[in-house]
Amino acid sequence: MPEPHPAHADLLARWNTLLTSARDDAPGPDPEPYGRDLLTRWAEPHRRYHTTDHLLAVLGHLDALAAHAADPDAVRLAAWFHDAVYRPDRSENEERSASLAARALPEAGVGQARTDEVVRLVRLTVGHDPAPGDTNGEALCDADLAVLAGSPDAYAAYAAAVRAEYGFVPDDAFTAGRAAVLRQLLGLPRLFRTPHGAAHWEAPARRNLTTELTLLDAAA
Repeated sequence: MPEPHPAHADLLARWNTLLTSARDDAPGPDPEPYGRDLLTRWAEPHRRYHTTDHLLAVLGHLDALAAHAADPDAVRLAAWFHDAVYRPDRSENEERSASLAARALPEAGVGQARTDEVVRLVRLTVGHDPAPGDTNGEALCDADLAVLAGSPDAYAAYAAAVRAEYGFVPDDAFTAGRAAVLRQLLGLPRLFRTPHGAAHWEAPARRNLTTELTLLDAAA
């Protein structure tokens, strides 16, 4: 059996606190089994980028963005669920993750209105294009995309992990698909919608994306 992630206990404690806070007034079942199930999903052996480390990073970025969100608890719950179902050979991961949230959260004692918001936010991570004024969506999408703004070495490690997840795809097909994704991102008027993201992440993310695209084009 693989060793648990070093942050497993801390994450589980954070989950328990979050779920307790996010519930309606009535107490619900023990939150821990739900957190353990999610952490087991995030630790699946086929993952290379969409791992527990990614969950940790998104939750950490949300600590800086929580004040921007109308419902920080819903946004944090969406972070826990947004890649809970992940298979690189499938295109419906976000929808399956949203369906998991729709089933699990009411059972865990979360009210229907907040559950619906979490489900909506998970689905929003398909295109990372929240509507103007959607502060919950802006916070989640910025936190999810913040990896693009890492140092050159951190970004290179991220890109290598993405390639490893798609190791079953031939080089030429992966290069073409990845280049299309990078061009789509670079074509957005803004990658980041929160004031913090715009100020701290927009410029380095665009530099990293441009560098990767240049390397892919040269290898094509």
